[in-house]
Amino acid sequence: MNRLRSALWLPLFDEVAHPRVVARLAAEAEEAGWDGLFVWDHLLWREPVREVADPWITLAAIATATERLRLGPMVSPLTRRRPTKVARETATMDLLSGGRLILGVGIGGDRFGGELSKTGEQLDDRQRGRMLDEALEILAAAWSGDPVRHRGEHYIVDDIAFLPRPVQRPGVPVWAAGFPGNLKPIRRAARLDGFFPINLEHPDQLAEVVGTLTELRQGDMASYEIAISLPRGVDPEPYAKAGATWWLPELDPGVRLDTVRGVLRDGPLR
Repeated sequence: MNRLRSALWLPLFDEVAHPRVVARLAAEAEEAGWDGLFVWDHLLWREPVREVADPWITLAAIATATERLRLGPMVSPLTRRRPTKVARETATMDLLSGGRLILGVGIGGDRFGGELSKTGEQLDDRQRGRMLDEALEILAAAWSGDPVRHRGEHYIVDDIAFLPRPVQRPGVPVWAAGFPGNLKPIRRAARLDGFFPINLEHPDQLAEVVGTLTELRQGDMASYEIAISLPRGVDPEPYAKAGATWWLPELDPGVRLDTVRGVLRDGPLR
């Protein structure tokens, strides 16, 4: 059975929408033995949520308030972000944190606040999937430190070297999100460093996904990460037996700060 590492997973809304507040939570989490702190990446959310924090500014506050916690957006919809800007942000954040950044990625969606339709972003899932794959190619090339020459369907990068490089080699670890029954995100995740299955309902689902990933990766799962989010009160141990390596207790959008502190004080898995 895998040893499950534990991470807080914070929706940066309302009472948790201030970077100083989150930085204090991160310092307390590190002292309490948590392994990571990941944040949601959204422009807006549906009512009654009103206040929303920027994830990258908040992650910078987390990085400077901690020394050991792994951190990152979980997940960032790269399809509404320019990959060249993300290349700079991720390298800088990895330097600031001393090599602790993990980049969670996905195609995003419009259902929880209309953040794609209200800003003129691509609404077609297949198109966003192609945009995500192309953005990941650019990021991998950028993290190498070599000049990037890319001319694709959606993006152009004409002979730019992205220096300094991230601390981590060959680059920042990338975990892809996706629904367990959808093979395309699983195939994408198999090419990366980890998978974040969404809406898991049973450990058998995870075991099936792990089997598919193991086959796609030709058995190379030694350093591969699988993060699961579970409602509070659900026992994560059966999921660890099925292959999970990280556990993220779920917190509802608009969660009150005292609830977050309660989860923090309950502590990570031992």
